[in-house]
Amino acid sequence: MSIMKEFKAFAMRGNVIDLAVGIVIGGAFGKIISSLVADIIMPLVGLLIGGFNVSTLKATLKSPVMDGSGKIIKQAVTLNYGSFLQFTVDFLIIAFYQIDK
Repeated sequence: MSIMKEFKAFAMRGNVIDLAVGIVIGGAFGKIISSLVADIIMPLVGLLIGGFNVSTLKATLKSPVMDGSGKIIKQAVTLNYGSFLQFTVDFLIIAFYQIDK
């Protein structure tokens, strides 16, 4: 039996197809949750705690280096904890969804 025939027999099993469908649906679900958090939940949280965009929160560890004309030579070094909070909320929503199953 040729390698292609063996691969086709393997790929056409129900478990492999179910796994592929699950991966595609899981990827789409992750994007929906990311949009929910970024576009709906975090703006509301930002509004409640002072009216700013939570995902842009960051702590500057080192200021940018500029030349005499104001052009940036080296970018600032920052901890982007707002993005981290947003991704953490994404993860928690998906994790709680999976625990319920």
